[in-house]
Amino acid sequence: MSESILFLTGKLAEKSLNRVLQNMQNSDSKIPKFKYRVAQIGVSVAALMTPELIARRLADAGDADRILVPGLCRGELAPLEVKYGVPVERGPEDLKDLPQFFGHGGKAPDLSQQDVLIFAEIVEAPELTVAGILARAEYFKRQGADVIDLGCLPNTPFPHMVEAISALKSAGFKVSVDSMSSDDLLLAGKTGADYLLSLTEKNLWIADEVASIPILIPAKSGSLASLYRAIDNMKKKGRAFIADAILDPIPFGLAESIGRYLRLRKRYPDIQIMMGVGNLTELTDADTTGINAILFGIIAELKLNAVLATSVSPHAVNAVVEADVARRMMFAAREDRSLPRDYSNGLLGLHDRRPFTYSAAEIADFAAQIKDPSFRIQVSEAGVHIYNRDGLFQETDPFKLYPHLKVDDDASHAFYLGVELARAQIAWQLKKRYSQDEELQWGCNTVQKDTEARVAHREASQKEMRNKKDKV
Repeated sequence: MSESILFLTGKLAEKSLNRVLQNMQNSDSKIPKFKYRVAQIGVSVAALMTPELIARRLADAGDADRILVPGLCRGELAPLEVKYGVPVERGPEDLKDLPQFFGHGGKAPDLSQQDVLIFAEIVEAPELTVAGILARAEYFKRQGADVIDLGCLPNTPFPHMVEAISALKSAGFKVSVDSMSSDDLLLAGKTGADYLLSLTEKNLWIADEVASIPILIPAKSGSLASLYRAIDNMKKKGRAFIADAILDPIPFGLAESIGRYLRLRKRYPDIQIMMGVGNLTELTDADTTGINAILFGIIAELKLNAVLATSVSPHAVNAVVEADVARRMMFAAREDRSLPRDYSNGLLGLHDRRPFTYSAAEIADFAAQIKDPSFRIQVSEAGVHIYNRDGLFQETDPFKLYPHLKVDDDASHAFYLGVELARAQIAWQLKKRYSQDEELQWGCNTVQKDTEARVAHREASQKEMRNKKDKV
């Protein structure tokens, strides 16, 4: 027996929603079939829907097994579930994303699971105060780090290393110390560091002196044989360890180093393996979102267990949070035996997969229904569209739209429209999603801001504009 779903919408979106649902039912895709009914509850824009308004205007759920409200409907849905006796859920923010939404069973993809530890390195730890180290650790924790790695710089004293480790441990952090000095590593282990980076077969004796888990690396660059010997030594002793074959930068052996990880995993199917991704994210002038996507795809396929991530270069400022998004997305795709698509837009920075959800013709349909002076802005492949009851105008250059707006005597409204049209132009140029009154989304690099003030400002300025036009 197929599920019955009640879709709630507004006046402007009703026709589009019915068209999308009909196309979904007629398609040959793997989207599960269901019965549906669309209820238009008397608001112009679906995003203005609230749970309180729904409760007032929707008498009952009929024969629906669940109710789907627009994704931009804000507020607590639990009271609606009590009133109607069925689950009430949010759909995607854009109704054109319903096929992808139902491709996951009508639920948002589960990104709560992952199996990769993120070691976030504080590269400049010796140059920071203990308070500065703790602040940096909290920042990385918020970005998704599991372990805070204290980097020891060559020829740079770190007299407060013991104090820093103790402070981090007291604050509840897992701690690793990364040093080329055996003395530093031994002291760090005795102080209570959870992990030591990095030991080779030449200084493996340190592991016998402390309880810290060592990260093993080749004694010589590219020497898997020496890494194998260190691994076998630790296995004989029954000690926990993590092995790292070392990822080399471009063009100094990247392809060969990826092959080393493959050989390492094939030789030791069950050991813990780490990959340090900074040699690619930090040392390549390219957006780190794409680099992390590829690396974590490899990590997921090889079932690696940990990464060492760095965030030093300005272009890699969000490398840790990108690693967190990537590990969850790739884990989900691997477990679902599915391509890593439609799980998250966190790694889509510059572009979107489906940027223009409405055609110029569909926007013209919307515009024909508008009876008030408030401006709506949308973007299609054809360019930027702005419309109200006085007409629909479309250009690729916002300056050409200005003569049609008639806001010369309203600086506040002109400012608002200028900001929104600039965003719309950027979205059209980069092929990104544009939603009026919303920031452009840059994946996990988006700076979230409070939009309520902007919406209130827009509504106040448009109210003033209506008053002026009514007087005329």
